[in-house]
Amino acid sequence: MPEKPDRNAIEVRGVRKVFGTGENAVAALATVSVSIRENEFFTLLGPSGCGKTTLLRLIAGFDYPSAGEILLYGDDIAPQPPFRRPVNTVFQSYALFPHMTVAENIGFGLEMLNKPKAEVKARVAEMLRLVRMEQLANRRTSQISGGQQQRVALARALAPQPKVLLLDEPLSALDYKLRKDMQIELKRLQGETGITFIFVTHDQEEALTMSDRIAVMSAGRILQVGAPRDIYDRPADRFVADFIGESNFLKGDVTGTDGGRATVKLSSGTEIRASLPEGFSPSGSVTVVVRPEHAQLAAADGGAALQGTVENVVYLGTDTHFHLRLDDGVPFIVRRQNARGGADSFAAGSRAGVVIGGDAAQVLRD
Repeated sequence: MPEKPDRNAIEVRGVRKVFGTGENAVAALATVSVSIRENEFFTLLGPSGCGKTTLLRLIAGFDYPSAGEILLYGDDIAPQPPFRRPVNTVFQSYALFPHMTVAENIGFGLEMLNKPKAEVKARVAEMLRLVRMEQLANRRTSQISGGQQQRVALARALAPQPKVLLLDEPLSALDYKLRKDMQIELKRLQGETGITFIFVTHDQEEALTMSDRIAVMSAGRILQVGAPRDIYDRPADRFVADFIGESNFLKGDVTGTDGGRATVKLSSGTEIRASLPEGFSPSGSVTVVVRPEHAQLAAADGGAALQGTVENVVYLGTDTHFHLRLDDGVPFIVRRQNARGGADSFAAGSRAGVVIGGDAAQVLRD
């Protein structure tokens, strides 16, 4: 049988959001367009003030766009108030009712929708199983931990079976280990329910861990949309490369292009091959990015593309970071995974070469 084509749960078309008027007008969102697929874990990633929460609020209906359309399965929902949209939101503060039990919190929204008592009871039991909290059903939410409260908030939002679930940095109040555990739980819940999740975060690790696709935002614009591996390995511009993970940036001049790749002559005089962002045909001066784990150290006299001096060696348990100063003065980091019993052959102060593989470098849109 042929594969079922992807359906878009949400389509944002040319949406702008301006707060204030006249000289006090502030454009929180420039013209933004993006499609979010059915049954997708989609993340809006970016620093504070980039517009990601504004876009989420427009989808939820808490604000209205200054221009553009927001479609839910093809229907324009931009003019509709929040309570008429089959969309639920989980906020940073879980907004649970402390005088109610876990079960009563989960069933509250269903009761407000005037669902039959038997249906509410069955749905609450189903949600308790889904978030693995059956044993705490009759405990008040003021008597459970932060991670458990987060699960209750999720169960309450999922209980009415929304078509889309919006999550506004819901893990930010949790400690590191619990946050890591809940990342896996959120992905499990999304897969089991089949509901489209739209997740907002400034945490790159969260985005890479959970997402099917990521939209990286800056200054009210979406700069790049793609799968986590594509965003990390093939950033399209400097902001994306710099915001997600560690990066080495090298300046050079394009001396030729061929089949989506460019030959770049670095300031050191060395020529390397680098991939090009889709649809980008550069000329003249460019910036090339190389991730630290995509480069290798080699003997200084071994003919490596780059040469430099090791300034610092940082042991991080799973891997070691070698901080170099290249001969042209540019800083460069090489990350090497540690093997049990392995010894570092490059100490601070030693000379080293840097090998850049054929698929390691990427030209950026500055």
